[in-house]
Amino acid sequence: MRADWVAPSVRARSMAQRRVGAGTCRNLAELPDLPAAVETLDGSLYAGELSSARTLDSAQQATRTTVLWQLRVLAGWLPAGGTQLIRAAAARFEADNIVALAAALQAAAAPATPAGAAGTGTPAVSSPAPAFDLGGLATAWPRLRTADSPETLLAMLASSPWGEAGQAPALPDLLTAVWLRRLAAAAPAARPWAVAGAVLLAARLLLVDAARPPERLVSLLRPLIGTGWTEAGSLPELTQTLSPAAGQVLAEVQEPQELWQAEARLAVRVEADGFDLLRAGLPGPDVVLGAMAVLAVDAWRVRAALAAAAAGTGRSEVLDAVA
Repeated sequence: MRADWVAPSVRARSMAQRRVGAGTCRNLAELPDLPAAVETLDGSLYAGELSSARTLDSAQQATRTTVLWQLRVLAGWLPAGGTQLIRAAAARFEADNIVALAAALQAAAAPATPAGAAGTGTPAVSSPAPAFDLGGLATAWPRLRTADSPETLLAMLASSPWGEAGQAPALPDLLTAVWLRRLAAAAPAARPWAVAGAVLLAARLLLVDAARPPERLVSLLRPLIGTGWTEAGSLPELTQTLSPAAGQVLAEVQEPQELWQAEARLAVRVEADGFDLLRAGLPGPDVVLGAMAVLAVDAWRVRAALAAAAAGTGRSEVLDAVA
């Protein structure tokens, strides 16, 4: 045990105790509409960000902003050696910022709609969600956000820790792969989560999108799941190319359309592992990782519950899948 991890571990456990929890999320899902769900969360750790939410998108964004703020607070408690761990976790938010910026730049660069057509003679650029404020947890975002064209952004990415991004359609997957590798490198206890995430990414790309993986993506995923998966044409073929541990994430999937259920089960697995890490006897990085995992999955549950309330279905298929 290192003394400089005692206070961060105490703080991490305290933060995790403020989670909403699975039972409350199921109750939220049964509410008749989004305003009722948001009102019910008044007093929770999400209340501050949710107070101004008026749409489902803004409410769900608020839950993620809350998690990022918790990471930023926790970072202030960590010794210098813990910075890599927090930044690796926060890189997911930076990746989403990059994807949103790339979409906005691509839309702005699109040819104008001809006069007299359905449009107004200018590109139809939707307003992107506000960028996540990473503060000191940013890796390259302060520089990347200055990009003024898709080409400039890709060039900046190539010279950043995110690396070559290739063609724009592949950008989200490439950034996800980089993030998974960073997380696995920063926290050995998170490596099984990263491997499972890589498997689900590969399965969706091959079996749902029916796309050939770019060489850059194959290279990024190699340390996590090897390269044998790239030619798989079915779930059994894909499973056979993976190690037994990696293939386990697909064990209950019968059809590619059921991959979302595997994603939900992975979230619950991450949460369970997070609780185990929180119960670890000695203060240290694993306790902090456990708190981050529990908070991230709690926000995921809340988003699913908010979606169910907004739809007025009285239940959440996502939450039911992992009940």
